[in-house]
Amino acid sequence: MKVLYGVQATGNGHITRARVMAPALAKAGVEVDYLFSGRAPDGFFNMEPFGEYQCKRGLTFYMEGSKVDKWKTLTGNNPLRLVQDILALNLDDYDLVITDFEPVTAWAAKLKGVPSIGIAHQYAFLHQLPDSKSGFFFRHQIKCFAPAKIAVGIHWHHFNQAICPPLIQPPLFPPAKCANKIVVYLPHDNVEMIKRALAVHSAYDFFVYAPVDQALDDGNVHFRPFAREGFHRDLSDCAGVICNSGFGLLSEAIQYGKKILTLPQLGQAEQESNAEVLEHLGLGTVIHDLYSERVAQWLALPMPEPQLFPDLATVLAEWIAAGCNRTVQSVVDDAWSRTCRPSVSGG
Repeated sequence: MKVLYGVQATGNGHITRARVMAPALAKAGVEVDYLFSGRAPDGFFNMEPFGEYQCKRGLTFYMEGSKVDKWKTLTGNNPLRLVQDILALNLDDYDLVITDFEPVTAWAAKLKGVPSIGIAHQYAFLHQLPDSKSGFFFRHQIKCFAPAKIAVGIHWHHFNQAICPPLIQPPLFPPAKCANKIVVYLPHDNVEMIKRALAVHSAYDFFVYAPVDQALDDGNVHFRPFAREGFHRDLSDCAGVICNSGFGLLSEAIQYGKKILTLPQLGQAEQESNAEVLEHLGLGTVIHDLYSERVAQWLALPMPEPQLFPDLATVLAEWIAAGCNRTVQSVVDDAWSRTCRPSVSGG
């Protein structure tokens, strides 16, 4: 079986899921080519697992701080180029298209009659979630953005519906507890603002991953350049994480057993929903301003226990290799029933 795997690269969470699926699909004997869209080609890093992948422009969000810049998002995308890329994509050699909410591959498969599977957090919104954001209009947006013949949604709970557990690898490092260490990942926020807001909490050390060229220590605020291994090493032994409400990082923090303080990107319904569901499940605290008095209250909270998730990648890869011969509900039941994986995958 030969598969084209499309990945929405606007956020790192989609790419992380593809990293988890890549070895599972290879082990199951599935030949895979990868296509990424929504990010400039020079914005990718650590892409060795994907071989000679393709890049397309696709669609993306533009941010102004932690808010979606609606005007720039509207004017910065190129619908004509999207249509051209969809029509030009050659699917003749592929038996199946997998889309992680990637529009070029999803629409090309739909228009050209190639079987397709959507595997993404976004497809969980096709079900009823305990939030105020998902509903008929949002479900319609999901279906229009990246349609799939079979949709597999993932979330932190199944809510008694056909929703799989998070698609996540085991922790890269053993979880540890450094009570005064906090990891911060707010890539769209101004670094000076972050420093001013956090420096007042002098009893804590904040390790801020930001677009800086080199490590910089400024009192109790420590800036670090983006680096996957370094980030996970700090994540493994911190007490808590301050971040936006992207599904991937929140899932990793839950798995490591870290307390979570999250600022959803306003105007992005997915993140606003994630924040609501996170609080509903008692997994984190939501704020909308780093200067909030709730920051000090959150810093004083104890750490939760690590919560490992089942090996969904193996379940999905075996299902795909067998020609998707079972219902999504049976795959969901299989995934949630499996024993969670060992706590460390190796750094």
